[in-house]
Amino acid sequence: MTSDTEHPTTSPSSTLPLLDSAVLRSFVTIAETGSFSRAARLLFRTPAALSMQIKRLEETLERPLFVREARQVRLTPEGEVLLGYGRRLLLLNEEAVTQFLAPKLEGRVRLGTPDDVGTRMLPTLLSQFARMHPRVQVDVIGGRSADMRFRIDRGDLDLALVTLAADEAERERPDMRVDIVYTEALVWVGCEGGIAAERRPVPIALANPGCPWRATALSALHRSGVRYRVAYTSENTAGQQAAASADLAVAPLPVSSVSAPLHALGPETGLPELDRYHVALVRKSALGPVTQAFADAIEGAFADLQAGR
Repeated sequence: MTSDTEHPTTSPSSTLPLLDSAVLRSFVTIAETGSFSRAARLLFRTPAALSMQIKRLEETLERPLFVREARQVRLTPEGEVLLGYGRRLLLLNEEAVTQFLAPKLEGRVRLGTPDDVGTRMLPTLLSQFARMHPRVQVDVIGGRSADMRFRIDRGDLDLALVTLAADEAERERPDMRVDIVYTEALVWVGCEGGIAAERRPVPIALANPGCPWRATALSALHRSGVRYRVAYTSENTAGQQAAASADLAVAPLPVSSVSAPLHALGPETGLPELDRYHVALVRKSALGPVTQAFADAIEGAFADLQAGR
Protein backbone atom coordinates (compact mmCIF):
# COMPACT_ATOMS: atom_id res chain seq x y z
CA MET A 1 0.00 0.00 0.00
CA THR A 2 1.06 3.56 -0.56
CA SER A 3 1.11 5.97 2.36
CA ASP A 4 -0.92 9.17 2.10
CA THR A 5 2.27 11.10 2.83
CA GLU A 6 4.20 9.62 -0.09
CA HIS A 7 4.57 11.77 -3.21
CA PRO A 8 6.16 11.22 -6.61
CA THR A 9 9.74 12.49 -6.74
CA THR A 10 8.95 14.43 -9.89
CA SER A 11 5.81 15.95 -11.35
CA PRO A 12 4.90 15.43 -15.01
CA SER A 13 5.55 19.11 -15.75
CA SER A 14 9.12 18.92 -14.42
CA THR A 15 10.11 16.62 -17.28
CA LEU A 16 8.84 18.94 -19.99
CA PRO A 17 11.38 21.08 -21.86
CA LEU A 18 11.45 24.86 -21.47
CA LEU A 19 11.13 27.07 -24.54
CA ASP A 20 14.03 29.47 -25.01
CA SER A 21 12.89 33.08 -25.49
CA ALA A 22 15.58 33.77 -28.13
CA VAL A 23 14.38 30.79 -30.16
CA LEU A 24 10.77 31.91 -29.77
CA ARG A 25 11.71 35.39 -30.99
CA SER A 26 13.33 33.83 -34.07
CA PHE A 27 10.25 31.67 -34.68
CA VAL A 28 7.84 34.61 -34.38
CA THR A 29 9.96 36.83 -36.65
CA ILE A 30 10.17 34.14 -39.35
CA ALA A 31 6.42 33.58 -39.13
CA GLU A 32 5.68 37.31 -39.41
CA THR A 33 8.09 37.97 -42.30
CA GLY A 34 7.47 34.71 -44.16
CA SER A 35 11.18 34.37 -44.87
CA PHE A 36 14.27 33.04 -43.13
CA SER A 37 16.48 35.56 -44.96
CA ARG A 38 14.34 38.59 -44.05
CA ALA A 39 14.09 37.42 -40.45
CA ALA A 40 17.86 36.92 -40.35
CA ARG A 41 18.46 40.54 -41.36
CA LEU A 42 16.06 41.80 -38.69
CA LEU A 43 17.55 39.62 -35.96
CA PHE A 44 21.23 40.08 -36.85
CA ARG A 45 21.56 36.35 -37.54
CA THR A 46 22.34 34.20 -40.56
CA PRO A 47 19.60 32.17 -42.26
CA ALA A 48 21.58 29.02 -41.44
CA ALA A 49 21.61 29.89 -37.72
CA LEU A 50 17.84 30.49 -37.74
CA SER A 51 17.27 27.25 -39.62
CA MET A 52 19.21 25.36 -36.96
CA GLN A 53 17.18 27.01 -34.19
CA ILE A 54 13.89 26.06 -35.85
CA LYS A 55 15.08 22.50 -36.47
CA ARG A 56 15.87 22.11 -32.75
CA LEU A 57 12.51 23.66 -31.82
CA GLU A 58 10.66 21.25 -34.10
CA GLU A 59 12.58 18.35 -32.60
CA THR A 60 11.74 19.54 -29.08
CA LEU A 61 8.02 19.85 -29.83
CA GLU A 62 7.98 16.80 -32.12
CA ARG A 63 5.94 18.75 -34.66
CA PRO A 64 6.72 20.47 -37.99
CA LEU A 65 6.24 24.22 -37.64
CA PHE A 66 6.91 25.53 -41.16
CA VAL A 67 6.22 24.41 -44.70
CA ARG A 68 9.28 25.48 -46.69
CA GLU A 69 8.54 26.60 -50.24
CA ALA A 70 10.76 28.01 -53.00
CA ARG A 71 10.57 31.69 -52.05
CA GLN A 72 8.77 31.76 -48.72
CA VAL A 73 7.80 29.74 -45.70
CA ARG A 74 4.35 29.34 -44.18
CA LEU A 75 3.15 27.99 -40.89
CA THR A 76 1.77 24.51 -40.40
CA PRO A 77 -1.40 24.24 -38.23
CA GLU A 78 0.88 23.37 -35.28
CA GLY A 79 3.01 26.44 -36.11
CA GLU A 80 -0.06 28.70 -36.05
CA VAL A 81 -0.88 27.45 -32.56
CA LEU A 82 2.68 28.06 -31.36
CA LEU A 83 2.67 31.57 -32.86
CA GLY A 84 -0.08 32.64 -30.48
CA TYR A 85 1.75 31.19 -27.49
CA GLY A 86 5.07 32.62 -28.66
CA ARG A 87 3.78 36.17 -28.94
CA ARG A 88 2.22 36.01 -25.47
CA LEU A 89 5.33 34.50 -23.89
CA LEU A 90 7.58 37.18 -25.38
CA LEU A 91 5.29 39.94 -24.13
CA LEU A 92 5.21 38.41 -20.63
CA ASN A 93 9.00 38.16 -20.63
CA GLU A 94 9.33 41.85 -21.52
CA GLU A 95 6.80 42.83 -18.85
CA ALA A 96 8.65 40.82 -16.20
CA VAL A 97 12.02 42.34 -17.06
CA THR A 98 10.57 45.86 -17.14
CA GLN A 99 8.92 45.31 -13.76
CA PHE A 100 12.22 44.58 -12.01
CA LEU A 101 14.67 46.60 -14.06
CA ALA A 102 13.56 50.18 -13.73
CA PRO A 103 15.02 52.46 -16.38
CA LYS A 104 18.17 54.15 -15.10
CA LEU A 105 19.36 56.02 -18.17
CA GLU A 106 17.75 59.17 -19.45
CA GLY A 107 18.86 61.44 -22.25
CA ARG A 108 19.37 61.71 -25.97
CA VAL A 109 21.75 60.13 -28.50
CA ARG A 110 22.23 61.30 -32.08
CA LEU A 111 23.41 58.58 -34.45
CA GLY A 112 24.50 59.16 -38.02
CA THR A 113 24.36 56.32 -40.52
CA PRO A 114 24.33 55.74 -44.27
CA ASP A 115 20.93 54.62 -45.52
CA ASP A 116 22.15 51.17 -46.54
CA VAL A 117 23.38 50.40 -43.00
CA GLY A 118 20.44 52.08 -41.28
CA THR A 119 17.73 50.23 -43.18
CA ARG A 120 19.40 46.80 -43.21
CA MET A 121 20.99 46.54 -39.79
CA LEU A 122 19.50 48.98 -37.28
CA PRO A 123 15.72 48.47 -36.87
CA THR A 124 15.90 45.51 -34.49
CA LEU A 125 18.70 47.06 -32.44
CA LEU A 126 16.78 50.32 -32.03
CA SER A 127 13.65 48.46 -30.96
CA GLN A 128 15.53 46.39 -28.38
CA PHE A 129 17.39 49.41 -26.99
CA ALA A 130 14.13 51.37 -26.67
CA ARG A 131 12.59 48.57 -24.59
CA MET A 132 15.65 48.40 -22.30
CA HIS A 133 16.04 52.18 -21.94
CA PRO A 134 12.65 53.80 -22.61
CA ARG A 135 13.80 57.18 -21.29
CA VAL A 136 16.58 57.48 -23.85
CA GLN A 137 15.68 59.24 -27.08
CA VAL A 138 17.66 58.02 -30.11
CA ASP A 139 17.68 60.29 -33.17
CA VAL A 140 18.91 58.62 -36.38
CA ILE A 141 20.25 60.94 -39.08
CA GLY A 142 20.97 59.52 -42.52
CA GLY A 143 23.80 60.70 -44.72
CA ARG A 144 27.00 59.79 -46.51
CA SER A 145 29.80 58.00 -44.68
CA ALA A 146 32.23 60.60 -46.01
CA ASP A 147 30.40 63.38 -44.11
CA MET A 148 29.89 61.65 -40.77
CA ARG A 149 33.17 62.51 -39.04
CA PHE A 150 32.81 66.16 -39.98
CA ARG A 151 29.33 66.16 -38.44
CA ILE A 152 30.68 64.64 -35.22
CA ASP A 153 33.37 67.35 -35.15
CA ARG A 154 30.71 70.01 -35.62
CA GLY A 155 28.63 68.62 -32.76
CA ASP A 156 25.69 67.47 -34.90
CA LEU A 157 26.21 63.79 -33.99
CA ASP A 158 27.33 61.79 -30.97
CA LEU A 159 28.04 58.54 -32.82
CA ALA A 160 28.21 57.47 -36.44
CA LEU A 161 28.26 54.22 -38.33
CA VAL A 162 30.32 54.48 -41.51
CA THR A 163 31.33 52.09 -44.26
CA LEU A 164 35.04 51.79 -45.01
CA ALA A 165 36.99 50.17 -47.81
CA ALA A 166 39.37 47.40 -46.77
CA ASP A 167 42.40 49.73 -46.66
CA GLU A 168 40.74 52.74 -45.01
CA ALA A 169 40.74 51.54 -41.40
CA GLU A 170 44.39 52.51 -40.99
CA ARG A 171 43.90 56.16 -41.89
CA GLU A 172 42.37 57.44 -38.71
CA ARG A 173 42.69 60.62 -36.63
CA PRO A 174 44.09 60.45 -33.10
CA ASP A 175 41.27 62.59 -31.63
CA MET A 176 38.55 60.27 -32.88
CA ARG A 177 38.00 56.63 -32.01
CA VAL A 178 37.05 54.36 -34.91
CA ASP A 179 36.18 50.73 -34.14
CA ILE A 180 35.50 48.12 -36.80
CA VAL A 181 32.26 46.42 -35.74
CA TYR A 182 31.47 44.35 -38.83
CA THR A 183 33.25 43.02 -41.91
CA GLU A 184 31.52 41.56 -44.94
CA ALA A 185 32.28 40.45 -48.50
CA LEU A 186 31.38 42.60 -51.49
CA VAL A 187 30.18 40.71 -54.56
CA TRP A 188 29.12 41.56 -58.08
CA VAL A 189 25.35 41.22 -58.34
CA GLY A 190 23.17 40.75 -61.40
CA CYS A 191 19.65 39.68 -62.34
CA GLU A 192 19.02 35.94 -62.48
CA GLY A 193 18.97 34.99 -66.16
CA GLY A 194 20.18 38.46 -67.15
CA ILE A 195 22.90 39.35 -69.67
CA ALA A 196 24.27 42.63 -68.30
CA ALA A 197 27.48 40.90 -67.11
CA GLU A 198 28.16 39.63 -70.64
CA ARG A 199 28.11 43.06 -72.26
CA ARG A 200 31.32 44.91 -73.05
CA PRO A 201 31.94 47.45 -71.85
CA VAL A 202 30.13 46.01 -68.84
CA PRO A 203 27.47 48.41 -67.48
CA ILE A 204 27.78 48.96 -63.73
CA ALA A 205 25.51 50.58 -61.16
CA LEU A 206 27.37 52.50 -58.45
CA ALA A 207 26.68 54.69 -55.47
CA ASN A 208 27.74 58.32 -55.69
CA PRO A 209 31.40 59.33 -55.23
CA GLY A 210 32.60 58.91 -51.65
CA CYS A 211 31.08 55.46 -51.22
CA PRO A 212 33.76 52.83 -50.42
CA TRP A 213 31.88 50.18 -52.42
CA ARG A 214 32.24 52.42 -55.49
CA ALA A 215 35.96 52.98 -54.86
CA THR A 216 36.55 49.26 -54.29
CA ALA A 217 34.75 48.28 -57.50
CA LEU A 218 36.48 50.87 -59.68
CA SER A 219 39.90 49.96 -58.29
CA ALA A 220 39.30 46.25 -59.00
CA LEU A 221 38.10 46.99 -62.55
CA HIS A 222 41.12 49.18 -63.27
CA ARG A 223 43.54 46.53 -61.99
CA SER A 224 41.88 43.78 -64.04
CA GLY A 225 41.62 45.74 -67.27
CA VAL A 226 37.94 44.89 -67.71
CA ARG A 227 36.20 47.47 -69.93
CA TYR A 228 33.23 49.08 -68.20
CA ARG A 229 30.92 52.07 -68.21
CA VAL A 230 29.03 53.63 -65.32
CA ALA A 231 25.46 53.14 -66.47
CA TYR A 232 23.63 54.10 -63.28
CA THR A 233 24.43 56.05 -60.12
CA SER A 234 22.35 56.24 -56.97
CA GLU A 235 22.42 57.71 -53.48
CA ASN A 236 21.61 54.35 -51.89
CA THR A 237 21.64 50.58 -52.26
CA ALA A 238 18.02 50.44 -53.37
CA GLY A 239 18.86 52.28 -56.60
CA GLN A 240 21.67 49.87 -57.41
CA GLN A 241 19.43 46.89 -56.67
CA ALA A 242 16.73 48.30 -58.93
CA ALA A 243 19.15 48.77 -61.83
CA ALA A 244 20.53 45.26 -61.42
CA SER A 245 17.04 43.74 -61.07
CA ALA A 246 16.06 45.36 -64.38
CA ASP A 247 19.22 43.89 -65.99
CA LEU A 248 20.42 47.40 -66.82
CA ALA A 249 23.73 46.84 -65.04
CA VAL A 250 25.67 44.80 -62.52
CA ALA A 251 26.42 46.26 -59.09
CA PRO A 252 28.95 45.80 -56.27
CA LEU A 253 26.90 45.05 -53.14
CA PRO A 254 27.30 43.35 -49.74
CA VAL A 255 26.56 39.66 -49.88
CA SER A 256 23.88 40.10 -47.18
CA SER A 257 21.83 42.35 -49.50
CA VAL A 258 21.53 39.74 -52.25
CA SER A 259 18.06 38.25 -52.65
CA ALA A 260 15.90 37.13 -55.58
CA PRO A 261 15.71 38.17 -58.35
CA LEU A 262 19.34 39.13 -57.80
CA HIS A 263 22.21 36.68 -57.44
CA ALA A 264 25.96 36.88 -56.90
CA LEU A 265 27.96 36.64 -60.12
CA GLY A 266 30.82 34.16 -60.33
CA PRO A 267 34.33 34.43 -61.86
CA GLU A 268 33.07 33.00 -65.15
CA THR A 269 31.71 36.47 -65.95
CA GLY A 270 35.24 37.84 -66.09
CA LEU A 271 34.51 40.40 -63.39
CA PRO A 272 37.31 40.86 -60.85
CA GLU A 273 37.03 39.68 -57.25
CA LEU A 274 36.15 42.45 -54.80
CA ASP A 275 37.72 43.18 -51.42
CA ARG A 276 35.70 43.01 -48.22
CA TYR A 277 34.40 46.18 -46.63
CA HIS A 278 34.00 47.29 -43.01
CA VAL A 279 31.29 48.95 -40.94
CA ALA A 280 32.91 51.13 -38.27
CA LEU A 281 31.56 52.95 -35.24
CA VAL A 282 32.98 56.47 -34.98
CA ARG A 283 32.93 58.50 -31.77
CA LYS A 284 34.80 61.11 -29.83
CA SER A 285 37.22 59.67 -27.29
CA ALA A 286 35.11 60.60 -24.23
CA LEU A 287 31.45 59.60 -24.03
CA GLY A 288 28.73 60.18 -21.44
CA PRO A 289 26.90 57.21 -19.87
CA VAL A 290 23.90 57.38 -22.21
CA THR A 291 25.98 57.53 -25.39
CA GLN A 292 28.33 54.85 -24.07
CA ALA A 293 25.39 52.52 -23.36
CA PHE A 294 24.13 52.94 -26.91
CA ALA A 295 27.63 52.44 -28.34
CA ASP A 296 27.94 49.21 -26.33
CA ALA A 297 24.57 48.04 -27.68
CA ILE A 298 25.69 48.72 -31.26
CA GLU A 299 28.93 46.80 -30.77
CA GLY A 300 27.10 43.87 -29.17
CA ALA A 301 24.52 43.66 -31.95
CA PHE A 302 27.14 43.69 -34.69
CA ALA A 303 29.26 41.13 -32.82
CA ASP A 304 26.24 38.80 -32.80
CA LEU A 305 25.67 39.45 -36.49
CA GLN A 306 29.32 38.73 -37.30
CA ALA A 307 29.22 35.51 -35.30
CA GLY A 308 26.00 34.41 -37.04
CA ARG A 309 24.04 34.16 -33.80
